[in-house]
Amino acid sequence: MDYNQIFSDSLNTVKEEGRYRVFTDIVRQRGNFPNAVWHTDEGVKDITVWCSNDYLGMGQHPKVIDAMQQSLNLSGAGAGGTRNISGTNHLHVLLEQELADLHNKEAGLLFTSGYISNDATLSTMAKLMPGCVIFSDELNHASMIEGIRHSGCKKHVFRHNDVEHLESLLKATDPNLPKLIAFESVYSMDGDFAPIKEFCDLADKYNALTYLDEVHAVGMYGARGGGISEQEGLRDRLSVIEGTLGKAYGLMGGYITSSSVIVDAIRSYAPGFIFTTSLSPVIVAGALASVRHLKESQVERHVHQERASSLKEKLRCAGLSVMPSVSHIVPVLVGDPVICKQASDILLNEFKIYVQPINYPTVPRGTERLRFTPSPLHTDEMIDHLVNSLKVVWARLDINKFAKAA
Repeated sequence: MDYNQIFSDSLNTVKEEGRYRVFTDIVRQRGNFPNAVWHTDEGVKDITVWCSNDYLGMGQHPKVIDAMQQSLNLSGAGAGGTRNISGTNHLHVLLEQELADLHNKEAGLLFTSGYISNDATLSTMAKLMPGCVIFSDELNHASMIEGIRHSGCKKHVFRHNDVEHLESLLKATDPNLPKLIAFESVYSMDGDFAPIKEFCDLADKYNALTYLDEVHAVGMYGARGGGISEQEGLRDRLSVIEGTLGKAYGLMGGYITSSSVIVDAIRSYAPGFIFTTSLSPVIVAGALASVRHLKESQVERHVHQERASSLKEKLRCAGLSVMPSVSHIVPVLVGDPVICKQASDILLNEFKIYVQPINYPTVPRGTERLRFTPSPLHTDEMIDHLVNSLKVVWARLDINKFAKAA
C-alpha cells in the first residue's frame, strides 16, 4: 500500500478545489501594529495586516507586555504541569476570578484555547446529563460542533438565528429530557449577532440550559467588555458563557464562566482540561492585565467601532461587494475560491496588504470572501490604501461578476 499516495491524493483534492491554504510567514513588530514584516524567498518585506483577530491590538499594549515580563522574571516560562499536578499558579486563580466577575458568574475555568474550552465543556456537560438533547445553531464554530459530536448525545441543528425553527424543535422534544441550546453571540464570518434574548426566553419556556460562545465579542462590547450579553443586559439569563483570551485580549487561551457547580463538574470530568498542561503564567499575566484594562477603558472599543464603520462606508461608496455586518467584522464577498486566493495574493505581493482568503469549510461553497478586521490602530491612510487597492484588484479579476452570481 502506498501511504504517501493516499495523503498526496487528499492534498491534490484540496488544491484542485482552490482551497489549499498557504501560511504567510510574518513577524509582528512591537509598537508598530498593524504593521509587520513578511519573510519571503526574495527577502523581508514590510506589510500591513488586515486579518488579525487581535482586534484591539492588545497583544502590543504596554500594560500587557510589562505584566508578562514581570511574570517571566518572577516565575519563569512554563506552568510546570497540569492544573491537578503542579500547574496551578496563583495567576490562574486571579484570572478565573476576574473572568467570573466580568460575566457576573460564580466561577470561571481556564483552558489552553477557545477550541478546547468549547469541545471539552459541551461534550462533558451533555455526558453528565443522561438523555440530553442539544440544539445547535447551524453556523456554530467547528469547536462547538466537535464538542457536541463528542458528547454522543442526540442533537438538532436549527437554522441560523431562527427563533421559530428552534422553538419547533424544542416543542417536539420530550419535556422530561435535559436540553441545552448552544449558540454564538457574534458570528465571525458574517459579523451578525444572535437573538440572545429570544433564545433565553425559549430556554425558560422549555426548561433548557443555554451555552453562549462570546469569543468574538469579549473585550469588544459591553461597558466592561463582557460581550453582547453584557451589552444587552442578559448575562444572568445564560447558563454558561464561554470566551477566549486570543482575540480582543491579545493573548491565547479559552475559558468558561458559570455557576460554581457547573464549573466544578467540568473541572472534575473534562479530559480536555484534566490531561493537558496549563497555560504559562507569562500568558496568564498578560491576559489578566488585558482583561483588567478593558474593564476600565472605553477608548479602544469606541475607536474600534468608528474604524469598522469608516471602512464599511468607504467600501460601499467604492462599489465593492461588502457584505452586511452589524459588528466589527468586515467581510467582502468574492464567491469563488480560486479568484479569492488570487485576490489575496495580488493584495499581498503588489500592495503589501495581508488578508487571508476565507474558503470552504470555514464558509459555505460559493460564499468565499476576504474578511477584514480593522483595529483602532489602522489609520485613515491605511483604510484609503486598502480601498483603492481593492478597486484595482476587483476590476482586474472582474470579481463583481462572481460576487453577484453568489
